[in-house]
Amino acid sequence: MKFTAAAAFAALALMTASPVGAGPIAYGVCQTGCNAVAVACYAAAGFQFGTVVAAVAAPATILACNAALGTCSTMCATVALFAPTP
Repeated sequence: MKFTAAAAFAALALMTASPVGAGPIAYGVCQTGCNAVAVACYAAAGFQFGTVVAAVAAPATILACNAALGTCSTMCATVALFAPTP
């Protein structure tokens, strides 16, 4: 079996690789979950997520959905993005 330069480089890269210190994939999954819940919250209130509603005309349920989305997104940024993942 012949050991080429590319194979030697790949072997060296694998031997010296370290685990990832942050979780961008976990962050993306978390944000997707937050948005899915926000869509369901809007639908339960009788609105469509992503449409423009003036802040002064928005009902309390929409404001609550927005607040929950903000809280969920903040948790994703503080927990999932910086959580160590292999």
